[in-house]
Amino acid sequence: MPVPGEGDGTLSGQEVWDLLLARWQVSYDLQLVQRRGRIYLQVMWAYLEQQSFPLSQEGYLLKLEELSGLLNGLGVAGQVRHWLLTTTDKPRQGRAMGLALEIPAGRASEFLL
Repeated sequence: MPVPGEGDGTLSGQEVWDLLLARWQVSYDLQLVQRRGRIYLQVMWAYLEQQSFPLSQEGYLLKLEELSGLLNGLGVAGQVRHWLLTTTDKPRQGRAMGLALEIPAGRASEFLL
């Protein structure tokens, strides 16, 4: 397994979860969003440890596994890992954080409609 932040490697759902906890001490919800021909990874303000969060711990990990599979398929695992390790921003109520993904040529066409 690659050292977090080094190389591109692949991401697992558990690694993403660990990175979120290390950065913000809570398990924020993540979403992929497409806008104007670009794909963004958004860190939402809701988190697993909230009583009102709609997913169980198992459901949350399954969502992260699916998301990490998509990120690996897009070839952006290294970007996401680096961003989660280095960002100084924090999601705020009603305002998500976003990372514009730099998708290698040819990969985006599989995901963009």
